[in-house]
Amino acid sequence: MDKLKCYSIVGVIFTVVMGVIGHFVYDLAGENFIAGLFFPVNESTWEHMKLVFFPMLLYSLFAEHKLKGESECISKAFMLGILAGTFAIPVIFYTYSGILGYNLAWLNILTFVVSVIIGFIVVYILAKKCKDDKGTWILKGIIFALVIAFMIFSYYPPNIGLFTEELSAEAFSWH
Repeated sequence: MDKLKCYSIVGVIFTVVMGVIGHFVYDLAGENFIAGLFFPVNESTWEHMKLVFFPMLLYSLFAEHKLKGESECISKAFMLGILAGTFAIPVIFYTYSGILGYNLAWLNILTFVVSVIIGFIVVYILAKKCKDDKGTWILKGIIFALVIAFMIFSYYPPNIGLFTEELSAEAFSWH
């Protein structure tokens, strides 16, 4: 097995485990403000996107260092993978719950796991096929903007469905 594939598999496991743990951190931390910047503060779909975003971002910092030389654009691949995995959450959730008319806890968990896998498939494919790292600085800007958006919108969410707990109160309820 090649090094990239191994790191991708480990990344899926790390991100899933950290995401599951992360789901409970804010409550276990006594609703600590700082914890809420990185972990879900409510059951909205937006907040649950953090469960892919931050663990995958953390893992990418480690893996990129270890995978230097394996791909010319490992950083670009990770950033696109993080974005793909993060935004797969609302796409999959709203697609399946829109079709069914309701959501199910086991499908919500499956949505999370599939989103993580999608993110790492994107990393693997792009790292293998990418020939240059053009546009990496734009992706870094998008990732940075998303970090800021997660932090701001955790406590000052816009009044739209993605951020509304009532519309997706059971969206990722694992309790």
